[in-house]
Amino acid sequence: MNTLKPVLIVALALATAACTEVLPRQRGNLALSQMALTPDALEFSLRQHTAFSKEAASGGYGGSGGGCGCN
Repeated sequence: MNTLKPVLIVALALATAACTEVLPRQRGNLALSQMALTPDALEFSLRQHTAFSKEAASGGYGGSGGGCGCN
């Protein structure tokens, strides 16, 4: 238990030291298509539309559809 406290303190210090402010001129590097969770927005929306139509589910995206695929 005595060695756990210093390890936690060091881990917390390292985790908070990694945070940095992003300057406006650096934001372009973070907005690259390679950094996106879904690099192809058209394919993502098509897959979401198909899932809504087949499953009659609306997830968190606000769409809806019937289970027959005819929406």
